[in-house]
Amino acid sequence: MTFWRNIASLAARRVDSAELPALAPDCVDRPGSDPAFSTAVTALGAKLARADGRANGAEFAAFAEAFHPDAGSERNIRRLYDLARQTTHGFESYAKRLAKRYGGCPLLLEDVMDGLFHIAQADGAITGTELVYLERVSELFGFSRLTFRRLSATHLGQEEDDPYLILGIAPDVSDEDLHAAWRKAIAAAHPDRARARGLPEDFVEIAELKAAAINAAHDAAMSERRQLQAVASRKG
Repeated sequence: MTFWRNIASLAARRVDSAELPALAPDCVDRPGSDPAFSTAVTALGAKLARADGRANGAEFAAFAEAFHPDAGSERNIRRLYDLARQTTHGFESYAKRLAKRYGGCPLLLEDVMDGLFHIAQADGAITGTELVYLERVSELFGFSRLTFRRLSATHLGQEEDDPYLILGIAPDVSDEDLHAAWRKAIAAAHPDRARARGLPEDFVEIAELKAAAINAAHDAAMSERRQLQAVASRKG
């Protein structure tokens, strides 16, 4: 029996009162047979579709494409989905339950985030309210703001002046990896290397500008990290 059929009986119930036991399994072969997982994912996807004030068939099609309900269960899943998308109310509860149940399996929760991004893009663009919804789910899953930034960049691309784009690394790498990437980039772009290769002065000037941009990117990334750490310390 597929995990979609496991929740067929839940489709006739009100989604916000569906019971999801607070369990912390080991993630091994679990989601595919866990009705709590499939119910929560369905609710999160449906409520995301309502976040921008409208919900249409495109979002459910994107949901089905991302999470693959089987044909035999799709009718019941659609009923559950339609109940959930009537309001965004309750989405935080589902995100918390998934985080509690699968907190030891962050890659699985990242898969859920990827699916939600896919749904949000179903109508051609992710709105500001949808992005707020996605960021809140990511936060409830226990992901840092830098991890959400990486996930968002995967689907939306990075801003041209994003320091992590300039350094060629993901936003949630360790400080050590960030320093290593900066050292590697600055060594490759150092103006002395252009001079050593006998390049014209114009090329040396370009190298100087590139090195300055790399240094600025490193400083910006470290400054942002210190600010996030300060905020986290105050909350703690």
